[in-house]
Amino acid sequence: MGLMFRQSESGQFAEIERDLQQNVLVTKAEELVNWGRKFSLFQYPFVTACCGMEYMSVNAAQHDLARFGCEVPRFTPRQADLLMVVGTVNHKVAPTLKRIYDQMAEPKWVIAFGACASSGGFYDNYATVPGIDHIIPVDIYIPGCPPRPEQIMDAIQMLMDKIKGGRAEIR
Repeated sequence: MGLMFRQSESGQFAEIERDLQQNVLVTKAEELVNWGRKFSLFQYPFVTACCGMEYMSVNAAQHDLARFGCEVPRFTPRQADLLMVVGTVNHKVAPTLKRIYDQMAEPKWVIAFGACASSGGFYDNYATVPGIDHIIPVDIYIPGCPPRPEQIMDAIQMLMDKIKGGRAEIR
């Protein structure tokens, strides 16, 4: 840190330098902002199918997402920065999903929740989108049909590590 003060006769500046070294925390502004983002994820649930039950259970008291700072879902995309796509997305709903993603605040993150959102699931027909990554970019994929609440919490922790470690990407 090396603050340089001229020594006065009373030793006043040396005392100020010691106080600064003991009481001032120095960090990069980007790290401080990422720390704040990491613990304040505002989620927007886009629930379309049976995985919605697991989504509801992970928000219940037993699994408690509040400890990760993302307990309260926002039901307007303009207040959210985490889009959780929960369930099957068909081609009729895909433009709505894209519009919701475009309306979200920057930086924004996306979690594909379950097999249907990740890869189309067991629906192999003309109506189902074979993974939401064909529509919007995805940060974290959660496998399973339906995924367990523990997997969801692991995915949120992985996203928090991604937010902490890197620069905010503007897409």
